[in-house]
Amino acid sequence: MAKDPTPYLWWLVGRASGIVAIGLVTIAVLLGLTMSTRLLRRPGVGRTLVRLHEHVALVGLGAIGVHGLALLADPWLRPGVRGLLIPFAMTYRPLFTGLGILAGYLAALLGLSFYARRRIGVKLWRRLHRATVLVWVLGVVHTLGAGSDAATQWLRAFVLAPAIPIVYLAVLRMLQSRRGDARRGARTARTSRPALAEEGTS
Repeated sequence: MAKDPTPYLWWLVGRASGIVAIGLVTIAVLLGLTMSTRLLRRPGVGRTLVRLHEHVALVGLGAIGVHGLALLADPWLRPGVRGLLIPFAMTYRPLFTGLGILAGYLAALLGLSFYARRRIGVKLWRRLHRATVLVWVLGVVHTLGAGSDAATQWLRAFVLAPAIPIVYLAVLRMLQSRRGDARRGARTARTSRPALAEEGTS
C-alpha cells in the first residue's frame, strides 16, 4: 500500500520551488550578462531580451517567495518566522540557509530596483545591478550546502554547468568596461591638451 504523501507536501513544494528559483536566477543572470556584453546586436533583439530578463527575474522572485513560505510550513523543518527572515538564525545548516536568505534579499533588492532606476540614476543602477552575479553565487552555495538533493549528480550538473558561460560573460564584461574606461580617459587627455597649450602660450 502506497504511503500518504501529505506529510511531505510542504517539503516537496519547498524542494521544487527552490530548484525552479535557482534555475530562473541562472537564466536571468545569463540574460543580463548577454545584454551587458552586447554579444547579440541584431535589431529588435535587445528589447526582447530586456522584456524576457524582466519577466524571468520577477517569476524567479515569486519562486523564491514560494520556497520560503513552503519551508515555513514544513512540519519537519519548523524554521519559524525568525529563522526564515533573519540570516543564520535557522538551526538547520545555519551557514548555508543564511546565505540563501541573503541571496533572497539581494535578489528582491536588485530585481525591484529596475522600477526605481530613474530615481536613483541609470548609471548607479547599472553599477548596483552588477551584483546580480552575487545572487547566483550565493544561490548556488545555498543549494549545494542546504539542498536535500545536493549529493545527487543531476542537481550538481544543473547548478554548476551554467558556471562556465556565466564566468566567461562576467570576465568579458569586465574587460569591456576597462576598455571603455581607457578610451574615455584617452579622449579626456586629448581634449585637455589644447587647453594646456593655450595656457602655455598666454
